[in-house]
Amino acid sequence: MTKSFYITTPIYYPSGKLHIGSAYTTIACDVLARYKRMMHVDTFYLTGLDEHGQKIQSKAEEAGITPQAYVDDMAVGVKELWQLLEISYDKFIRTTDDYHEEVVAQVFERLLEQGDIYLGEYRGWYSVSDEEFFTESQLAEVYRDDEGNVIGGVAPSGHEVELVSEESYFFKLSKYQKHLEAYFKANPDFISPNIRMNEMLKNFIEPGLEDLAVSRTTFTWGVKVPSNPKHVVYVWIDALLNYATALGYGQADSANFDKFWLADTVTKSWADDSGKQWDFTVNPGVNHMVGKDILRFHSIYWPILLMALDLPLPNRLVAHGWFVMQDGKMSKSKGNVVYPEMLVERFGLDPLRYYLMRSLPVGSDGTFTPEDYVGRINYELANDLGNLLNRTVAMINKYFGGQIPDYKENVTDFDGDLADFVSENLKLYHHNMEAVDYPRALEAVWNIISRTNKYIDETAPWVLAKEEGKKEQLASVMAHLTASLRVVAHLIQPFMMETSNAIMEQLGLGTDFDLEHLELSGLPSGVQVVAKGTPIFPRLDMEEEINYIKAQMNAGKTAAEKEWNPDEVELKSEKDEIKFETFDAVEIRVAEVKEVAKVEGSDKLLRFRLDAGDGEDRQILSGIAKFYPNEQELVGKKLQIVTNLKPRKMMKKYVSQGMILSAEHDGKLTVLTVDDSVPNGSVIG
Repeated sequence: MTKSFYITTPIYYPSGKLHIGSAYTTIACDVLARYKRMMHVDTFYLTGLDEHGQKIQSKAEEAGITPQAYVDDMAVGVKELWQLLEISYDKFIRTTDDYHEEVVAQVFERLLEQGDIYLGEYRGWYSVSDEEFFTESQLAEVYRDDEGNVIGGVAPSGHEVELVSEESYFFKLSKYQKHLEAYFKANPDFISPNIRMNEMLKNFIEPGLEDLAVSRTTFTWGVKVPSNPKHVVYVWIDALLNYATALGYGQADSANFDKFWLADTVTKSWADDSGKQWDFTVNPGVNHMVGKDILRFHSIYWPILLMALDLPLPNRLVAHGWFVMQDGKMSKSKGNVVYPEMLVERFGLDPLRYYLMRSLPVGSDGTFTPEDYVGRINYELANDLGNLLNRTVAMINKYFGGQIPDYKENVTDFDGDLADFVSENLKLYHHNMEAVDYPRALEAVWNIISRTNKYIDETAPWVLAKEEGKKEQLASVMAHLTASLRVVAHLIQPFMMETSNAIMEQLGLGTDFDLEHLELSGLPSGVQVVAKGTPIFPRLDMEEEINYIKAQMNAGKTAAEKEWNPDEVELKSEKDEIKFETFDAVEIRVAEVKEVAKVEGSDKLLRFRLDAGDGEDRQILSGIAKFYPNEQELVGKKLQIVTNLKPRKMMKKYVSQGMILSAEHDGKLTVLTVDDSVPNGSVIG
């Protein structure tokens, strides 16, 4: 086991309110930090905010305040959220902190001086929303003109890109390509889950790394390059360096950096086909956790930046999936965003922490549904765990006056099986916690809970209590139940602190926790349970609570409409999508109705004589007679008509030279008109 442990979340971009996706990452790191502390490992947990960039500057301008005032306000809200979620971070970094900005500027100049950064010109596709550059091959969709030239496109995130051409400094990623490939071979467990390592190799590294633009001149909110202050250091050098500056890198007080980054390093090696040995200095205690959408920057840019600075490399990078909804990714415009504050206020903190950690499979996305959220509270927390505690406390009070009997091994025929089962699942728990596989770690805990509930049925304490000479067996059952619950309380402490404490307090065991030496037989003697247990998870009305969550999500949709973001709108159409060129081929003009009459022999058709600026009037037949029983009211109206529709014969004797545009809704039809001041023949478009 490592002597120290350093865990980081990504630093979040404060351009809007954080939802359960950001809460997941932060809670996941908090669980790991708490686990390591309970294993007596010296632990440092970092989180914070990435506060520079074009989007922040634009948001501040829209709000009529300075960028610093904008991020100051956002930081308060994020810290309040982390306090609500009881996040036990050791430091909260902001990239606007003076010490961080100073080190970023120093690092940039150092890389420039040693030739790892050079000045050039960047011309490429840039997404403001993502604050990221893309090559043409990386775009999810490419827009082309009639001659096939690229004129725009869509980033993988769905945001549109714009062509940017500006002077820029470049970081020589290509110089370190072989070093990075060798590091991946020397440390094959660097990226977790392993499938994401393969994605990075196949999609980004093996095709060849391109030098990275690391400065911008089109905005000013950021760290200025000291030797060329018209340039602002781009986000991925500025933001990534936070993991080092937060510990004191480049500063007078570097004690934490010395302890958590430089100390206790190991060498990991790999020999290539030519026999050359690649050696890398790695700190086994340095770990980062990020969402899969920013894995590329952390798995490629960050290790290369550390190589260029001759610093030890991180040991592990955990890239988790997303929480999505049944109708796709969370989106304000869809009204399906779930905010953690609502769930905590309604159901408490522990159900949220439990649900998020239990429901996201390692390496893939998880789906949030109100039904699943309420169901897990009722079935897993209230039924399985809550009932086990309630029954145990009640039986100890009933049979032993509240005094927990001393723990003895193998008194009943079932004691040994329970002890072996608990021991086996303790090992599974620790293995999966180290692997950051929380669903399986919690599964091991619930295995113990289920097995303990079965143990009650096997031993039938209510029967033992009635039989003479069974007092010792009854005492053993009570002791084993308490011991099992004590183990469970310890195991869930990193996940559900309040619940864990409540179990221990109801059992009279205090709130001292130690995962490193935890075992079933560690039950202290002479302990008194509470006189009357309190349900730790009262059962919920499923229908009522599910409807509550849905209503809150829909309420969020109303608020989202006030914060309209067209990039997130889900467009609806009854017909297939067409390109602009197809629409542009349709000619729509203003036409004044000169005459209109019913068509003899037809109940549907009206025959229009129209002045559409052709020099002579044209004729159009339209099937709108039932909507205009007094058709003469249309005379003098200026309508919108399609003028380049190929003329066609109708009823064998009338030519129709276009189409009158109309709108129909709920069985009512209205022709589309324009203002009388618009000249006949004017083109609409």
